[in-house]
Amino acid sequence: MKSGQKLICVVGLGQFGSHIARELAQHCEVLALDSSEARVNLIVDEVQRALIIDAKDFQTLSSLVTPDFDEAIVSLGESMEASILCTLHLKRIGIKTIRAKAVTEDHAAILRAVGATETIFPERETAQRLAAQIANPNLLDFIPLAEDFRVMDIAPPDSFHGHTLQELNVRDKYGVFVIAVKELVPPSFIFLPGPGFRIKPSDVLVVIGRESDLQNLLKEAESSL
Repeated sequence: MKSGQKLICVVGLGQFGSHIARELAQHCEVLALDSSEARVNLIVDEVQRALIIDAKDFQTLSSLVTPDFDEAIVSLGESMEASILCTLHLKRIGIKTIRAKAVTEDHAAILRAVGATETIFPERETAQRLAAQIANPNLLDFIPLAEDFRVMDIAPPDSFHGHTLQELNVRDKYGVFVIAVKELVPPSFIFLPGPGFRIKPSDVLVVIGRESDLQNLLKEAESSL
């Protein structure tokens, strides 16, 4: 049975996989998997479960990972064959959200073709963020926020649809601020939307607030799915 926390599977415990597994374990139920006993032993005390398996083996993987998992992260970029097969297996199991680490654009294209909902290039994305921080040191996105404040993308709860930001009054109700809206249909980005902006089901809210307040809003959003 799932608790109120997200159930996440991380496959591949190299540098990227182990770091993200540790971070997620602070807020989610994490199952960490790797074929290396040494890698599993390094993380076993820092996540909810850590097991030694060959993720290329569908029978073994499907005995541990079920459709109840909210997401899976495949961090097997060093082995293209393994990451592709693992992604294919996770899709076959029924995992709706699969984020897979890619090494090249061709690798990413294959991962998406077999079921990855998102492909990740950690080194490239880190380099882009660092370059932006160096070039624009005052950008909010790249400055550590005080205390426990965070910036988060949230799909609006059903109860938000059709209402304006003024009507929703999220500042007083949840203690968070909507600093931008990502419109998916048609694609656009609205920075500091006005109080008359009306929320659509296809919008994504970029909000800032304390971790606890953001989690309260996120729980309401997830309960409406």
